[in-house]
Amino acid sequence: MFEFAWPWMFLCLPLPWLFRHFLPPATSVNRGVLFVPFVDSISDGFAETRRQSIRSPRLWGLFICWLLLVTAAARPQWIGEETELPETGRDLILAVDVSGSMEIADMGDGHANRMDVVKQVAGDFIRRREGDRIGLILFGSEAYLQTPMTFDHATVANLLQGTAIGIAGRETAIGDAIGMAIKHLKGLRHDAEDAVLVLLTDGANNAGHVQPRKAAELAQQQGLRIYTIGVGGEAHEMQTLFGMRMVNPASDLDEATLQMIADLTGGKYFRATDRDTLQDIYRQLDRLEPTIEGGRLVRPTSELFVWPLGLGLLMSFLLVQYIWRMK
Repeated sequence: MFEFAWPWMFLCLPLPWLFRHFLPPATSVNRGVLFVPFVDSISDGFAETRRQSIRSPRLWGLFICWLLLVTAAARPQWIGEETELPETGRDLILAVDVSGSMEIADMGDGHANRMDVVKQVAGDFIRRREGDRIGLILFGSEAYLQTPMTFDHATVANLLQGTAIGIAGRETAIGDAIGMAIKHLKGLRHDAEDAVLVLLTDGANNAGHVQPRKAAELAQQQGLRIYTIGVGGEAHEMQTLFGMRMVNPASDLDEATLQMIADLTGGKYFRATDRDTLQDIYRQLDRLEPTIEGGRLVRPTSELFVWPLGLGLLMSFLLVQYIWRMK
């Protein structure tokens, strides 16, 4: 549907005629600050236009230029079909461990490291969460907010894809990551009710200023549910120079602390050993924290003022060229 946002601007159409008939003519100025060689010819051309009849092409050109400019000022718009924007009212924060141990390649075919697997699976999860506001926290030795809460899921996913291992330090500050989520949510609302934190790590808390238990207690007081995910390959036997020995690539993972955080805040702890189990965990999160169908109805609006404005400016330039050449 086509419409004008400011149709009252068309009341300005008779202004040139009103100015011509009711305002006194401007006084002539003998000296100017700037010298423009062709200004006299242009001024003479417009003065001659005033004396010409209504059939004058110059007069019609001026009228069309003015009509196009007024049309642009009226803001023509194209209103699209009514669309339902899904909304849940839920704030969802992803806290992703980017410490040095995330470069271990034990969750796939041996080529993709832990971070690569997380980027792919968590990126798909972000794109599925239509209607949620999503934020991204990266943590290593320190925790920082990579993306504030936003409905722009594509940007969050792209920033996650561009994350480098070790960007926040080589150690793991789980407590600080939880504290950062609480602080950000407190800046948005009075409490963190209806907010969810999904914390993914492959280690134990060995850095930061806040202990995980203390951070979990603060989250519980604010009503923030925390789902924790521990990543790392399963223990397996490996042939060495001294025979077969048991190797556990996830020996640094502190599952007891992650379980405590989830239990204390009303969330759940998950263990991911490979790409498939991590994908299944995020599908379970979709079921535990489902998006709600429905929401507010919106109509996408496209502004079209650039077309009459561009045509008006182009025509005014051609009109000046025409008057100049006629002289």
